[in-house]
Amino acid sequence: MVRITEQLIRKKSEHNELIIGTLEELSLHQEDIERIEHIGHWCRELKILLLQSNLIPRLENLNRLKKLEYLNVAINNIERIENLEALEALQKLDLTLNFIGELTSVESLRANYNLRELFLTGNPCTDYPGYREYVIIALPQLAHLDGKEITRSDRLLAAKQFPALRERIVQLEALHKIERDEQRVRVQQSIEEQEASVRDLPDDDERRATTFWQQKSEHCPETRIQMAKFSRRAKDQAAAGGKNLDRPDDRKRTRRLFAECGRPYSLNEPRVSFEFRDEPDRFELDLHVYKYLDTSLVEVDAQPNYVRVTIKGKVFQLALKHDIQTDRSTCQRSQTTGHMLIVMPKLNPERIVAPAEEKRPSQVNQSQATGGGLKGPVDIRSICGGSSQTKQPRINEDEVPDLI
Repeated sequence: MVRITEQLIRKKSEHNELIIGTLEELSLHQEDIERIEHIGHWCRELKILLLQSNLIPRLENLNRLKKLEYLNVAINNIERIENLEALEALQKLDLTLNFIGELTSVESLRANYNLRELFLTGNPCTDYPGYREYVIIALPQLAHLDGKEITRSDRLLAAKQFPALRERIVQLEALHKIERDEQRVRVQQSIEEQEASVRDLPDDDERRATTFWQQKSEHCPETRIQMAKFSRRAKDQAAAGGKNLDRPDDRKRTRRLFAECGRPYSLNEPRVSFEFRDEPDRFELDLHVYKYLDTSLVEVDAQPNYVRVTIKGKVFQLALKHDIQTDRSTCQRSQTTGHMLIVMPKLNPERIVAPAEEKRPSQVNQSQATGGGLKGPVDIRSICGGSSQTKQPRINEDEVPDLI
């Protein structure tokens, strides 16, 4: 049996800095809770309480929650609506997929004058003829029933049928109670027979699990409790080492930051985006840290050949190709984006070769004036070699044959 403890409530109140006295919203779903307790004493400021997918058989110990506006107890083992009269601010009640067969118990909600939405889908009482008409008249303050709006015409039609309808529903409730008592005995015998058939098998035997999950069962609170216990037992066995650790899938992967030779590995456990720039004189690492993450949860460690950033216990490590000056490295974080910029000067910066400057037009004119330019006309006939005095014979163009 899972109990509601102070430790459990504080664990679920991380959004309120673990303070339960001023807590306004509490979610305790899928915890296999079997009883509502202590919440009314510890969390009196609650406005939203979520208790769906548990094993709660009864509504109780909620009368101190005067500010509660939304109560969700869907998918539990509740068979009757009760003990909610003191919830003055209750506006929405969700009882989906429970085992409520006593439909007349909804009359206990008449005192909840702020109640506007009620969900009873999946309960045995919804199969009664005239179910919707009865609830509409029994709770005149409702605006929606099972997610469907209640109109004025719906109320007028239901008011005509209500006197005879209530007598019929009381008879159906009596028949349901008899069937429920018979079902309770029948299911209990079935559970005892099933446990006797696998009593000699070990708890970790697969045959026990196969027999349990393949057997036919009735939809009732006892079956739901049995399924929850069986699932919880399997989880406890897995936590205690029931898994086969020889299989690769069950081995816990260990974190390795360095190779056997001492070379650092590069890894990104928090899966954050980053930009890395290799400048001639420095390395720049722009790490896209989450915008709303508090800086106290981030640790930076710059070493000669690697830089490590730990974000909420998860390591981001980057191996560097060149050694850096750790004492001159800096780290800054943007207040706007949350990004973190780490600048790491290199121990031996690369040499930067400046490009040769081109001569400007003024320099060219100055060189020509000092004697570096032309001094007279150029004889183009002597460029291809030969003396200027040797004249080549002229070619008679008439003697040149035609091209074929």
